[in-house]
Amino acid sequence: MTLKPGDKAPAFTTTDQDGNTVSLKDFKGKKVVLYFYPKDDTETCTKEACNIRDNYAALKQHDIVVLGVSTDNEKSHKKFEKKYSLPFTLLTDVEQTIVNAYGVWDWKTFMGRTYMGTLRTTFLINEKGKIDHIIDKVVSKTHTEQILETWGL
Repeated sequence: MTLKPGDKAPAFTTTDQDGNTVSLKDFKGKKVVLYFYPKDDTETCTKEACNIRDNYAALKQHDIVVLGVSTDNEKSHKKFEKKYSLPFTLLTDVEQTIVNAYGVWDWKTFMGRTYMGTLRTTFLINEKGKIDHIIDKVVSKTHTEQILETWGL
């Protein structure tokens, strides 16, 4: 299934870095940045998370909720959150149900090795739960600016 702008964002329920249950429906009526990243505490993923952290006030100003998703577990997410003082929610997807629902679990090649992994992708979901935009060419060091520009904010 390939998602596109205008589609209803696939529903999900999972846990966050604190073990709390989180569902997409919890954020109905708010703009949601649902960003998928490959792995906690790796160079590019850290740049992306820290860019969002450093510009978090600009997102909050527009009442935007940020949810980061990787296939790491709660313990890994908690360590990542604490190490970099991340002010947003990190969602677990150990069983790869969310990455599959959003079509971002696919073949990747790194240093000549091909493997299945998470494609760095961001979904901008509107207040009605529909996908407004999909950013598939994420620039980690300026990701917040990309989000705001794409949404026209």
